[in-house]
Amino acid sequence: MNEKVHVVNHPLLSHKLTILRDKNTSTKDFRELVSEIGMLLTYEATRDLPLTTKEIETPICKMEAPTLKGKKFAVVPILRAGLGLVDGVLRMVPSARVGHLGMYRNEETMEPVQYFCKMPRDVAERDVLIVDPMLATGGSANAAIDIMKGYGCHNIKLMVLVAAPQGIEAIQRSHPDVDIYCGALDEGLNAASYIVPGLGDAGDRIFGTK
Repeated sequence: MNEKVHVVNHPLLSHKLTILRDKNTSTKDFRELVSEIGMLLTYEATRDLPLTTKEIETPICKMEAPTLKGKKFAVVPILRAGLGLVDGVLRMVPSARVGHLGMYRNEETMEPVQYFCKMPRDVAERDVLIVDPMLATGGSANAAIDIMKGYGCHNIKLMVLVAAPQGIEAIQRSHPDVDIYCGALDEGLNAASYIVPGLGDAGDRIFGTK
């Protein structure tokens, strides 16, 4: 496995992901699980945030205690399914700014089409975490990374719940500098470019639209 690909292996995450995959899981539970798994993945994706120290006083004594260095951070969901992960990220990094990137897949060409983009003014100065539940063909994620690099962003990570090998390969081919964090690496894609075994259409399951 390439050092830029991080499959987060944790019992809690594996357990929650199994419930998420189950076709009988309700919209309410699915939505909550996506957020919870987002928190667990964010914990890993922010492992390299720089620290400094500050002096505090505990009930016992003064000490030099570790604290985040204040590096700017932004989370960018790929609409609409990526919205399901934002709450979990913000619960871990409450000061993060949120950009929104609207894309949909052309069902004939399977290519991503951008329809909306709104970013923090200083996004080029921020570490960017692009979030989307699924990394299937890699088309949308690659397009999102291209857009963020177009804004001048240099430190970009991609966080997904489930990835297919084809998507991983596509990202590494086009953007070898981007770290990928995922909850599971699945077998592959079916003829309709859905991840197998996957978890179905994440957007429909989060928002109850099917």
